[in-house]
Amino acid sequence: MANKKALVFHSSSDLYGASNSLIRSLRALQERAISPTLVLSEPGPLSEVVEGMGIPVQFIRLGVLRRKYVSLPGILNRLYYTWKAVRQIRKLIRAEPFDIAITNTAVVFSGAIAAKMAGLRHVWHVRETVAAPAFLKHFIIFMLNRTGDAVFFVSHASKRNYLPGLKPAKLSVIYNGIDPSRFMAASYSLKEELGIPDERILLLMVGRVSYLKGQHYFLEIANNLLAANHNLHFVLAGDVFPGNEAVLTGLRAFIQENNLTDHVTDLGFRQDVYHLMAGADIFVLPSILPDSLPTTVLEAMAAAKPVVATAMGGATEMVVPGESGYLIPWDDAAAAAQTLQRLIDDPLLRQRMGKRGQEIVLEKFSLPVYLVNFGRAVGELLDG
Repeated sequence: MANKKALVFHSSSDLYGASNSLIRSLRALQERAISPTLVLSEPGPLSEVVEGMGIPVQFIRLGVLRRKYVSLPGILNRLYYTWKAVRQIRKLIRAEPFDIAITNTAVVFSGAIAAKMAGLRHVWHVRETVAAPAFLKHFIIFMLNRTGDAVFFVSHASKRNYLPGLKPAKLSVIYNGIDPSRFMAASYSLKEELGIPDERILLLMVGRVSYLKGQHYFLEIANNLLAANHNLHFVLAGDVFPGNEAVLTGLRAFIQENNLTDHVTDLGFRQDVYHLMAGADIFVLPSILPDSLPTTVLEAMAAAKPVVATAMGGATEMVVPGESGYLIPWDDAAAAAQTLQRLIDDPLLRQRMGKRGQEIVLEKFSLPVYLVNFGRAVGELLDG
């Protein structure tokens, strides 16, 4: 399969979960002797890493669809930039003989349209679970059917979200994989960094600040727990997703209004997530909308931390209730707090569940497994 080339599209230049998963996909292509070229809307930390892998990066404003554009003016704006991107991508395809195109998201349509117009095989790698608004979900289904020679999903939950409208012959599920070694080896005193006593129990949430990720729900749970516990500290890590600045403002106001300042720390963006995981006692994923396969859950499990996650999306395929953590409701902070209380009260339970989570990552979500599965799936398409 030497000398094959792939044109890959991605929605962001950050280094959060989807972007880190993309890096692993690019590595899988390289190991399969497929040379990728990545297309992004703008430079950023991701482009620097990818260029360091010897992979060329092109910058074209792709017309990424975000929630802030779900309005008539916003849709018109996205149509304009999507069509403009299609024209630029077609020039790129004419200039270089690519064998396949891969869109690493369900919210960028320009690459798929350009590939279809050029007669280039195209793969959708769907990482989002878009349930609403309904018109957007149905448009994504339409695009997957019309412009996808294959559709890869990161979880069965995400796949089910788009059924029954999808063509079944095209669909497959490929779980993300991570390299657990850095999380397994890390040793770090986050409590010392924060200046809090070692006997305090530290509950961690990592994710970009947005309505979907549920930082406000995390704080509601914290408020419930602190009514009965004074030995807890809650840590948020992650910067604000563009267009969600009002969410961050609301979080800060909630902390002030409920006198949580001494028990909540917002670290903002951190690259050393492995240190944060090593220094936490419990990891919480409080998403209030389906998250297809949140990488942070795998990272916490690799660090041998018990995971408490809302019972929706890919978390239900990662967390084994009663073994590696618990699943909680997404809309009942009091009930969620009661579940977390079990882990707060029992250090041996935290240790046992953390160890089991680490075993699950090694068995099911390891990087070698992902590299083989993703590379093989793309290779089979190229082979015919």
